[in-house]
Amino acid sequence: MTIQDSFVLAWRTVKSNKLRTGITVTIIAFGIMALIGIITAISAMNQSLKENFSFMGANAFVVRYKEMNARMGGPNDGDAFEKSKKGQKEKKSNLDKPIRIEEATYFKEHFGFNRASVSISQRLGGNNELHYKDKKTNPQIRMMGGDENYLAVNGYSLTGGRNLNNVDIQSGRNVCIIGSNVAAKLFPNKPEACIDKVILLQSKPYRVIGLLKSKGSSAMLRQDDVVISSLKNARQFQSNTGYSLGVMVNNVAELEPAIGETTDQMRKARRLIPTESDNFVIDKSDKFAQMFIGFLAGVSGAAGAIGMITLIGAAIGLMNIMLVAVSERTREVGLIKALGGKKKDVRRQFLFESICISILGAVIGIFLGILVGNLFSVILNTGFVIPWMWVIIGIVICTLVGLVAGIYPAMKAAALNPIDALRYE
Repeated sequence: MTIQDSFVLAWRTVKSNKLRTGITVTIIAFGIMALIGIITAISAMNQSLKENFSFMGANAFVVRYKEMNARMGGPNDGDAFEKSKKGQKEKKSNLDKPIRIEEATYFKEHFGFNRASVSISQRLGGNNELHYKDKKTNPQIRMMGGDENYLAVNGYSLTGGRNLNNVDIQSGRNVCIIGSNVAAKLFPNKPEACIDKVILLQSKPYRVIGLLKSKGSSAMLRQDDVVISSLKNARQFQSNTGYSLGVMVNNVAELEPAIGETTDQMRKARRLIPTESDNFVIDKSDKFAQMFIGFLAGVSGAAGAIGMITLIGAAIGLMNIMLVAVSERTREVGLIKALGGKKKDVRRQFLFESICISILGAVIGIFLGILVGNLFSVILNTGFVIPWMWVIIGIVICTLVGLVAGIYPAMKAAALNPIDALRYE
């Protein structure tokens, strides 16, 4: 009996036992679906996080007076006292000391790293409500004060209108650039019609000079719910908060040298002596993305554990079913041996049956897992995700499950005495 004959016979047996095959395939498919589905969903979340949090681009970073992180407990290294080489305590790094406009301006004027762009900005709260005639936005609009480089450094682009110019910045007049969500709320029929319209911000009239291209939003970061005015204009709302600096270099390779130059210039701007710690922090734009992706890695491990536990159960069930099949087909095994079939032919046929059932379950489970996982892609507005590595791993695992689960029943069938098998009832 050739390998092809063994495979064809095994496949016919699998098809003829629909109920037994269906139950086993379902068990395996659910295990693989849980594994692939969760991994696919996590891949979609990772992609969404990278797109939403990398709001400045890969070649930009931000300088803040306070570290932007999610504290999970434990001491803050920035607030800790450091010891000098002589064992003396150094001055405490005061991360709560805001960056003043004079310091930010000094940095912008003196930072000369290879034609890098520098932007000064100020956040003025995220609960603003904008009005136009009888239309209004939700009270969740973030207002920013910026300069002529703010859009470029922060990865924004215009779909209509213009950027802030020198006259806007020097005079501080009431002009603004609005995000796509703001325009959609105030001008639902034609958002691009917002240019040159006068809207109300905190009961003050502002002329819209620009409309931002959508960057996408998530529950954690609403990048299109924003209104931007000049720094001088922003001071009338809140003058005692700190300023942030954004720096964009020409390419990613210049990022680390630029960060080193930034540290030196910021220490000069903040007038820090050599023994004092930095009272500012430098964050790359993907810092939060990497943080949350790290959290999701634990979920990936849990998904793998769930899938493996289910597959172990499926392997035990498959072995039991194959043992039952050996008992049911004892006469068939005796007939094969009586016609000249060898032990390896019988062993091969039962192994092929077990592997066919496992792979069939893997294919169905992978298909369902990708569909279920990509529901998150639809919700998060990301592209269709197929975790190819885990697809291949799933097929390999199921093949091994079928092989392991079929070895003992196949060996038991191959060891049957043909005369006793023919007489078996």
